[in-house]
This record gives sequence, C-alpha cells and structure tokens, in this order.
Amino acid sequence: MRKCAAVLVLILMACAKSAPSTHAAGDTLTRRQKDSILGASRLPGAQGISKALSAQDSAAARNARVDSIQ
Repeated sequence: MRKCAAVLVLILMACAKSAPSTHAAGDTLTRRQKDSILGASRLPGAQGISKALSAQDSAAARNARVDSIQ
C-alpha cells in the first residue's frame, strides 16, 4: 500500500505544472527592430537592409493612402 501511494505521489509530481516565469523572455526585439539595427551597422550588405526597410515604409504609406480613398 505504501509503494502504491509513493508511486502515485511521484506521478502527480511529474505531471504538475511549474509556476509561470516572471522574467522577460530573452528575445524582446521585433523583426523590424533587428533589421533596423543591422541596417545601421557597417556590415557588408547593411545598406541594402536599410533600403529595403525604406521601400517597405513607402509601400505601406502608399497602401494607407489607397485604403483611405475607398
């Protein structure tokens, strides 16, 4: 009987959920923020990232203007 109780307690402990973590996740930057940081760096090809972000901003602004017309 004691062995059954001990096994039951071990099974319940193994299935128990841990408390939610209160500290922030390690990766808190968005993809856009990461790309912006890379674009500002002096790495090869970084200027292309900056230009791509600029083109993305232009397209988003154009789409917003088109959406506001309708």
